[in-house]
Amino acid sequence: MSRSLRRGALAATAIVFSIAALSACGAGNDAQTLGVKPDNAAVTVDDVKIQNALVITQPHQGVKGPAVVSATVFNNGRTPQTLDAITLPGTSATVKLTAAAGATGPITVPPLGSVVIGGEGNATAVIENGAEATRNGDAQEVVFKLSKTGNVGLDAFVVPATSYFKEYGPSIVPAPPGSSPTASAPAEGEHGGEHGAEPSGEATTAGH
Repeated sequence: MSRSLRRGALAATAIVFSIAALSACGAGNDAQTLGVKPDNAAVTVDDVKIQNALVITQPHQGVKGPAVVSATVFNNGRTPQTLDAITLPGTSATVKLTAAAGATGPITVPPLGSVVIGGEGNATAVIENGAEATRNGDAQEVVFKLSKTGNVGLDAFVVPATSYFKEYGPSIVPAPPGSSPTASAPAEGEHGGEHGAEPSGEATTAGH
């Protein structure tokens, strides 16, 4: 197993425990329920904190299709911000943002609150050419562009939509070579689980 794959596997395991702890309470980023904070999976810039960032690809190796970015974005400021874009520097990736309500485009992060990207009822960030832009086991730079804070970047581990990450992976899952088409993996706000601070991905208030 390569060094990058070992690093990705260890970090992915830590992220699972962090997600489980975070789901226990829709709290702010200073709450004890945030649990484990894996290396390179969280960053704070001014009033913005991004945590539990992942790039989740198709569950089957070698299958082309979209990937997704999953994360929780906290706003500790007293004025709202919008998440205007997500980019993956060094790749040709195009990321489509959709709010929890279904509107395509910028996602509002409320003051003293948070937004969850990925999971049932939450906002989504779909990498439309994910198979071409990412590789499982790597640490991929992801940049979140906020309206007031500007660019906030971190390294997110790239994992397939299997096991713990199945419910947060791409919703369009092409059949692997030699098999029949299968149902889409639940993701991007369609069939979620216990990811993030709140199930809605809309305005949530920190500290609960």
